[in-house]
Amino acid sequence: MGIADFLSKRKDEKAKKNLEGGIDFLEANKNKPNIVCLDSGLQYEVLQEGEGAHPTAQSSVTCHYIGTTINGTVFDSSILRGQPATFPLNRVISGWTEGVQLMSPGSKFRFYIPSHLAYGDRQVGSHIEPNSTLIFEIELISFQ
Repeated sequence: MGIADFLSKRKDEKAKKNLEGGIDFLEANKNKPNIVCLDSGLQYEVLQEGEGAHPTAQSSVTCHYIGTTINGTVFDSSILRGQPATFPLNRVISGWTEGVQLMSPGSKFRFYIPSHLAYGDRQVGSHIEPNSTLIFEIELISFQ
């Protein structure tokens, strides 16, 4: 077995382990109080309800957020950077696109995003492994 085969096998094993761990996590999570489960597999809880209209997938949104893996590792945070992020909602992972459309300005939600609505079997950076289930706490500040 060459090094490429070894690395490929290791990636596949990690991806399978992450997928199974994410499924188990979401299965247990859906039974917690205040968790809403959507047909897509996205789960969320409302931490603070805002007021007003909701963005569409074509909106540009300004948010504060923190993203973690299910083991609690922070991989990205506008809060830690001290500056909200603005981006087109249709240019992010599909879990964000679907979830943020449920929010209105001033809302804060926690989203539990299965791997198929996140990065799938891709490794992203050093903390998001293939088939990772992700957790985002998002505050919608505004949208256009």
